[in-house]
Amino acid sequence: MKNRREFLFVYDVSWANPNGDPLDENKPRIDEETGINYVTDVRLKRTIRDQLLDMGYEVFIREERKENGKLSSKEDIFSTYENDYAKVLERCIDIRLFGGTFALKSTKKSKKKSNESEEQEADEVQQAASFTGPVQFKFGRSLHRVKMELVKGTTVMPSGEGKGQGTMTEVYVLPYSLIAFYGIANEKAAKDTNLKDEDIEDMLKAMWLGHKGSTDVISRSKFGHSPRLLIQITYKENTLTHIGELDKLISFKSDKRDEEIRDIEELELDLSKLKEKVAKYKDKIEKISFAVDDRVRLSIPIESLFEGVVIEEFPWVKEV
Repeated sequence: MKNRREFLFVYDVSWANPNGDPLDENKPRIDEETGINYVTDVRLKRTIRDQLLDMGYEVFIREERKENGKLSSKEDIFSTYENDYAKVLERCIDIRLFGGTFALKSTKKSKKKSNESEEQEADEVQQAASFTGPVQFKFGRSLHRVKMELVKGTTVMPSGEGKGQGTMTEVYVLPYSLIAFYGIANEKAAKDTNLKDEDIEDMLKAMWLGHKGSTDVISRSKFGHSPRLLIQITYKENTLTHIGELDKLISFKSDKRDEEIRDIEELELDLSKLKEKVAKYKDKIEKISFAVDDRVRLSIPIESLFEGVVIEEFPWVKEV
């Protein structure tokens, strides 16, 4: 990969939990000061990884169980690649994209004299290697204030012997949250992980599909995700700058109060600030790629947003 890239990804969540906090009853993560819902980059990367697996790609950070039923550790999985960093980078798309830290354990034999005889002693040596991920994402943030709901219910079956009725259940959800993620692909770090242009394209396709209907999001707590907008800005080779903070260049207009919104058709996305920024950087931009969901209303048609810049729809849009 030789060209720096920036990403703006917008998706929404309806009556679901986009990213629970395990230290707080698995509640959706909300900034108490602003009422903004936020989602960690780790959550986004997990969705991408799981979808890449569904698409047939090999990933390193995966859930794998040993014969005894226990989850394999990072060291266990690393050993399947013969503890060879080069093989991991060659075969695992997620490490080429997001980097990783590895610990290599090997056996070093040393000689030790004892009573005029020599004995060989095995010492365990640990070597570490770390690869900085060329692709990085900030935390995703909702473009509006959200309201959390606690939904209670009961189970049909009793939870233990002697109990004659089901137990109470509780789940925390957001009736609606429109979330924007900003990311960047660094062409310099890409050299260390051998990241390819095709890897980026596969990642973006997995990001879109993963939030549309992957195994990861079709679950009781996650069902209700929909990808709405994806924009990739590809800069000309040897460009040392970029726009930055694309997530702060998008907003929306609605007749409803933030907490009352329940559907994407109840608002209109405004990309006018992004249009202004792109106009200032257009001499440094090679092209802009996009995907827009059919139900999204834009204040300016996507074809009119970026005058003077080559724009194209992602080639995989028609497939999904």
